[in-house]
Amino acid sequence: MSYRIRKANERDSESISDVFNYFVKNSYASYETSKMGPEFYSTIKASSLQYPFYVIKASDKIIGFGFLRPYRNTETFRRTAEITYFILPEHTRKGLGTKLLQVLEKKAKEMGITTLLANISSLNNQSLKFHRKNGFTICGTFREIGTKFGQDFDVVWVQKSLRDGKPSKGKEGEG
Repeated sequence: MSYRIRKANERDSESISDVFNYFVKNSYASYETSKMGPEFYSTIKASSLQYPFYVIKASDKIIGFGFLRPYRNTETFRRTAEITYFILPEHTRKGLGTKLLQVLEKKAKEMGITTLLANISSLNNQSLKFHRKNGFTICGTFREIGTKFGQDFDVVWVQKSLRDGKPSKGKEGEG
């Protein structure tokens, strides 16, 4: 199967919602508990204006997406962005997540972003491992703040420095 990463566009809105809704229904990767409609695309676009937003296509089907958005809409944090991505499980462990991350990191560097942040459910072990494998370190944990499928979970924040491969300051688990 051939895969292609390209910029997301309005025509992808329904497919992006379908990918996201898989995670709403089946995992802790999404914090949502109700399905999203095609307007989900517009919500992402609005939160990530002028930031990169990509989809992964397998043949003619979108099987994943990822985007950056500002950490905060203030000049103080202009060099920091949050990163989010979702790839349907039957297409994971093929290097697609790493390739999408590399595309987003390249675009982030071009924008002058030096730090990427992500927040992950403590019950999403696959994502925690993926981020650790790709150079993110834990920088903080909010204990038992989420509940999904009747189970409480922590939200783990991770960060990655994009400054010439230098690790982020601070110690693993500090925060």
